[in-house]
Amino acid sequence: MNVVLVDAGGTNIGSVRYALQRLGVDAALTSDAAAIRAADKVILPGVGAAGPGMARLRELGLVDVLRSLEQPVLGVCLGMQLLCAHSEEGGTECLGLIPAPVRRFTEAPGLRVPHMGWNLLSVRRPHPLLAGLGDDDQAYFVHSYAVPVGDWTLATADYGGAFSAVIAHGNFHGMQFHPERSAAVGARLLKNFLEL
Repeated sequence: MNVVLVDAGGTNIGSVRYALQRLGVDAALTSDAAAIRAADKVILPGVGAAGPGMARLRELGLVDVLRSLEQPVLGVCLGMQLLCAHSEEGGTECLGLIPAPVRRFTEAPGLRVPHMGWNLLSVRRPHPLLAGLGDDDQAYFVHSYAVPVGDWTLATADYGGAFSAVIAHGNFHGMQFHPERSAAVGARLLKNFLEL
């Protein structure tokens, strides 16, 4: 299987690559348009802010490439947010592949932003990406912005209210948490993506 990691400058790329290696997949790290188009599966990792993330994709000439993909694509953390329509972070227009907004968490007593740590996942609708996910399964999150619950939501987590933890629209999928830091649950979900 030909899996590529889009080299969009995210600091979590190495750990995502290692998580895939543990599943027996050696994913190439690339910003080459032809390699991305030729891949069986494409993963867009990312850590940081939406504005610089989109600027990097534009600089690499990858915006239209990503928009044209028909194979399964997975956005992780910031990568998931970049698949969406628009982010409140810097008023950033994103890729528009999943018709969802990205909004900043509202700070409240007992709710610190960024949201960091383990959180329960709750399945909203069945999907092959969530195969084997149980009621007590948790994932590890680090983020200040989140996608609200909508038609795109496969699973939610709760932090001052429900937000989208896993999303999908057509062949585009996203995980707001870090699967590479989410132990057996993260490994299972990455394996599910590889089997789509």
